Amino acid sequence: MLGAIALLPIIAPHFWDRNRNKLAVAVALSIPVIIYLFRAGMPETIYDSIVFDYIPFIILLGSLFIITGGIFIEITGGATPLANTVLLAVGTILASFLGTTGAAMLLIRPLLHMNRNRMFKVHSILFFIALVANCGGLLTPLGDPPLFMMYLRGAPFLWFFRLFPEWLFTNCVLLAVYFIVDSFFWKKENDSVRQECLSATTSVVVSGRLNFVWLAGVILAIALINPTTMPWMRGSRYTSFAREGVILLMALLSLHRTPHMTRVSNGFTWHPINEVAALFLGIFVTMVPCLIYLEKNAHSLNVSTPVSFYYLSGLLSSFLDNTPTAVTFHSLATGLNMNAPDMVASIPSSLMKAICNGAVFFGAMTYIGNGPNFMVKTIAEHQNVKMPHFFEYVYKFSLVVLLPIFILTQLLFL
Repeated sequence: MLGAIALLPIIAPHFWDRNRNKLAVAVALSIPVIIYLFRAGMPETIYDSIVFDYIPFIILLGSLFIITGGIFIEITGGATPLANTVLLAVGTILASFLGTTGAAMLLIRPLLHMNRNRMFKVHSILFFIALVANCGGLLTPLGDPPLFMMYLRGAPFLWFFRLFPEWLFTNCVLLAVYFIVDSFFWKKENDSVRQECLSATTSVVVSGRLNFVWLAGVILAIALINPTTMPWMRGSRYTSFAREGVILLMALLSLHRTPHMTRVSNGFTWHPINEVAALFLGIFVTMVPCLIYLEKNAHSLNVSTPVSFYYLSGLLSSFLDNTPTAVTFHSLATGLNMNAPDMVASIPSSLMKAICNGAVFFGAMTYIGNGPNFMVKTIAEHQNVKMPHFFEYVYKFSLVVLLPIFILTQLLFL
């Protein structure tokens, strides 16, 4: 499955462009896993993965995609290094409260529009993926799907604010590096482009403001509709779908109440979320045997310290989607049966911190590390920005810029 995601866009781009072909590949690769688990007498594992992990995951991502797609932000002004950095900083803050998907979909088009006249802008998209689509979403379970999965497994909503030191340090360093890089490319722009940017008047126009109400509804549903605040939900796992029902209702209200022209102005299409839904279906199914193996063999794998959890969850998050990776390492930590004074969702708080940091940060290492990465890349390419392919992204950006910062974060905080 991972090989298909990494290689087919390069060796069969026309085939891979169609989402139905992605779905066909995902289903074809899932069938052997389903047969294997049925023969092993574990059909319930597939059911649980699809019903209690994949469906809530795709409802949350899809609803945020729909609601933010109804908010059109038109920014006029010069794409100076300072202006670009401020926009990325705003997106980084919003990511924890609107979700990385929501913040990325809200601001990627304004960023592209503001930089439309600049010759050098690919680096801005890459840092946007790192900051807004990934590292900014560390502070709440709404911020990034891996955190949402940990929330579903019992981590309190407010517990994630304990990750503030790592969030602040990593994102501030990334923003500082971006400002330096953008200043370098700014000096290489034509004099006419620089003069146009410097003389332009900055203004912000927002359409589709009613969608902020639906967005608030999603945030409140995540924060309040859970077994901790509503005891009646403790009787059955299916009662958790009351939360998903409210989230889905907010998306339907957005579709019904947003003027069609607002979505047209935003360049809204279903392609990015359909792509994520197709690919992640295959990932969630094919990961099930890995989850079972890790949980049953946790003690023999010699993975028990926060540092080992950070780097291993980060490694898998880089080349697998970070959401099932977080689930995998939570299962591994649960299998260790460790006791500590500070427990979160049945595992020590130190391990939970390592899993969350590793999954969220390292999700930026590749296009397949996190769902919004794909969406941002697709939108940029639809606006004629030539994005680096899978391997170029890794060796030209991730290994050079991101990995040293993530290592420094670990040395300081874990």
